[in-house]
Amino acid sequence: MESIASFLLQSLNPATAKQAEQQLKAAESQPGFSLLLLQIVASGADNATRQAAALYFKNFVRTNWADDDDKKISESDRGSIKREIIGLMISVPPLLQVQLGEAVSIIADTDFPHNWDTLIDDLVSRLSPDDMVRNNGVLQTAHSIFKRWRSQFRTDELFTEIKFVLDRFCVPYLQLFARVDELISSTTDRAALAMLFQTLHIIVKIFFDLNCQDIPEFFEDNMPQCMGLMHKYLSYANPVLNTDDDEEAGPVEKVKAGICEVVELYTQRYEEEFSQLPDFVNTTWSLLTTTGLEAKYDLLVSRAMAFLTSVVKVQRHSALFSSEDVLRQFVEKIILPNMSLREADEELFEDDPIEFIRRDLEGSDSDTRRRSATDLVRGLMEQFEKSVTSVVTQYITFYLDQYAADRVSNWKSKDTAVYLLTAIAAKGVVSQLGVTSTNMMVDVVDFFTKNIAPDLTTSFDEVHPILKVDAIKYIYTFRNQLTKEQLVSIFPVLVNHLQSPNYVVYTYTAITIERILFLKRQNTMLFNKADIQPFAKDLLEQLFRLIEQADTPQKLAENDFLMRAVMRVIITSRDNIVALTSMTIEHLTKILIEISKNPSNPRFNHFVFESLGALVRFVVPTSPAALSQFEALLFPPFHAILGQDVTEFIPYVFQLMSQLLEAHAAGDLPDSYKVLLAPLLTPALWDSRGNIPPLVRLLQAFLLRGGNVVVETNKLQAILGIFQKLVASKLNDHYGFDLLETVFASVPVATLQPFVKQIFLLLLTRLNSSKTEKFTLRFVVFVYYLAGMQKEGAGPDFVVASIDSVQPGLFGQLMQAILLGDAQKVKGNAERKICAVGMTRFLSDSTALHSEPYQKIWMLLLTALLKLFELPMEESKGDDEIEEVDVEDVTFQASYSRLGTAGKTKADPFAAVPEPKRFLAEQLTKVDAASGGQIVATIKSRLPADAQVVLKGYGMSL
Repeated sequence: MESIASFLLQSLNPATAKQAEQQLKAAESQPGFSLLLLQIVASGADNATRQAAALYFKNFVRTNWADDDDKKISESDRGSIKREIIGLMISVPPLLQVQLGEAVSIIADTDFPHNWDTLIDDLVSRLSPDDMVRNNGVLQTAHSIFKRWRSQFRTDELFTEIKFVLDRFCVPYLQLFARVDELISSTTDRAALAMLFQTLHIIVKIFFDLNCQDIPEFFEDNMPQCMGLMHKYLSYANPVLNTDDDEEAGPVEKVKAGICEVVELYTQRYEEEFSQLPDFVNTTWSLLTTTGLEAKYDLLVSRAMAFLTSVVKVQRHSALFSSEDVLRQFVEKIILPNMSLREADEELFEDDPIEFIRRDLEGSDSDTRRRSATDLVRGLMEQFEKSVTSVVTQYITFYLDQYAADRVSNWKSKDTAVYLLTAIAAKGVVSQLGVTSTNMMVDVVDFFTKNIAPDLTTSFDEVHPILKVDAIKYIYTFRNQLTKEQLVSIFPVLVNHLQSPNYVVYTYTAITIERILFLKRQNTMLFNKADIQPFAKDLLEQLFRLIEQADTPQKLAENDFLMRAVMRVIITSRDNIVALTSMTIEHLTKILIEISKNPSNPRFNHFVFESLGALVRFVVPTSPAALSQFEALLFPPFHAILGQDVTEFIPYVFQLMSQLLEAHAAGDLPDSYKVLLAPLLTPALWDSRGNIPPLVRLLQAFLLRGGNVVVETNKLQAILGIFQKLVASKLNDHYGFDLLETVFASVPVATLQPFVKQIFLLLLTRLNSSKTEKFTLRFVVFVYYLAGMQKEGAGPDFVVASIDSVQPGLFGQLMQAILLGDAQKVKGNAERKICAVGMTRFLSDSTALHSEPYQKIWMLLLTALLKLFELPMEESKGDDEIEEVDVEDVTFQASYSRLGTAGKTKADPFAAVPEPKRFLAEQLTKVDAASGGQIVATIKSRLPADAQVVLKGYGMSL
């Protein structure tokens, strides 16, 4: 235990972290490692070591609990963890409670309730009438388990789980809610009240969890008590709990914001049962009209407006808001104060511009006042579009007139006017795509011409930078409403704004340019390489200048919007980027070297590697000489990344190395790659899950460019060892098949013969002991792949002999049990084609299927193949289409982040067979001629008439 504790402490020191992490990684396979970590958490060690142990335990559980192919957590250890962790969690300080609570949630994702049916009883038994530190640990853990219900689809299994919890949790939960209310009412001590409000905050969050899918009978029966308490604390005020901090929300604000979320849920889902709704509307109106503009109230005000938005959308309550006078009050008292720019917003614009942009632009801004006020306007518009448009238009005119009277002093008035116009004009808003539909009573193009375009053409020092941002963001928002001609005319003006000295202005410019270049019309990119060519050089130079002006690796990587724009310019330019290759690759290499020193922004990093992948993709095919230039520039930083074990970047490096090696001709394995082969086979590299997909791809590239080198350097057995490790894993078995198919494609069958029986024994053992549908279907494709290969020693009889070498007669059993029926379950046109060609080769080339004991399989196989052919084909993407990777959905750091631009081109192993149906007819005709007409006679006598019609349609004469 002492050594593990020592390694954990060393892992916190940058100077010793790498070595300590390697030691801990090696210790993971020791029996009882996870329990050892919990012992350290429970020990009297210093807080830093205990915190490191709790964090390592949580991450170890996340990695190994659900999918533990290496059996790092034994069944005995799992049982011990589940028995001990709740008791430990409530006994440790809050910082450790958070980590252990998350670990409980991770375990519960897999085991609860079926394999951990004592969890809720254990949690409930730990609740205390007075110890709120203890209760907070229990409740936080319960919330971490229950909150996953919020995003899940309604299923019988989900409702069974929720009922299991409700039956055990509801009564003690409501008792604790009432007890906390009682203690708050009788306490004046600030510290005690703050702790009680922490408990109340989690209680409110759990109320949402328990009600998120359907209203439970328990809460319907106890609604007066529950909603009475909720309303009490939405109205609650206590000077003792007031905070001096204007930035951070206090405990009361957090509780009220949570209550607003609950009543919004009830309004949207259970409005008929929610008889207390009018009381909450009145209290919320009062709250919104009396709460200050300080940042600490932002979350509460945003949630309160979201609740009112949900109310105004309910048809039967619309009469409450239908008069123009009420609508005007909404605008004056709630919308305008929260849509106008505050001093705090200006400070954020100046002092933390990247945060200003992220709040204003991305998902986090759902809790900003401006976004919530905009949503409230749009909620009102759904019911009273004409009236709201009329009222708001009057205010827009008023603010524009104010601005016109004094453009220097009243610039904020124009900012408000632009936001109001956007709020009433934009209807269907999809952040990735822009506005999809607009209010027909608002002319967005006319407003652009009169009020936006002048700010774009005015010099940087003549208009406030926030108005510049408003103008650029207007284009960003309404890009779908502008024609290509209008966007083309705006483009040079936008490019010019990259020279703005203001961080927010040039960043919004990069964001808008990138999204314009991503526009599609009729499923085709609106801007092509010819459109971007006049601007590409200037764009890239300006973007690289802005990125590289940073003085530290962290600052350089801060602005991922700029790097995303670089990527989009390269992708849009396609092969026209060739003229800018040297400049672009040199800047990207320089940036890569810098960010490798201290990776800090996963999004920025991802776009750097996507940009490199795009360069290789578009330049190498048209300029083969560039390949050696890329390798010369990129291999030094790649080797540095691998040598220094920069774990965040290693999967990217392997993908780009694969892409570069795949650009070499078959049989061309340069020395610069040969030296990498041995290090790539070291087991430690394969222990990281994120490395496995790109490493398999890289080994495939090695095999296809230098299978002979693999054999001559005695690396074949090591590669087969990797296959064995992969195929034993339910998570990675498909990568094992990918590797094995490439081995058979690139190594002579005679060389592989000594290993064939063992290979099939491994596959058949896994098929027998722990098969999954994924494994079974990959096995089916692999068998037909081998059967279809036109290679010396391979083919259908090789497959029959190989399987029967494991056990005589086994091939026939597999055919009837799996290979015939499951072929129709195979997904993907490429995979189905492999099956079709392999099945055809069995029918035409196999001597084994024309003699006993397998002769009876022949007709069954033909029938199965015809069924496969008659399944509908899947739509496929063009080879030239780059799959857009949504970076919001990518899990970064040491896990695998796939590069869209470096995607592997899927080779067709049977490209010589363009039409599999015709191929079947031709092969059967050939074998019929060789058999003196026996095949046709057999088909006519034994194949059903409708199937014969199908076969004739493929071109066979019967």
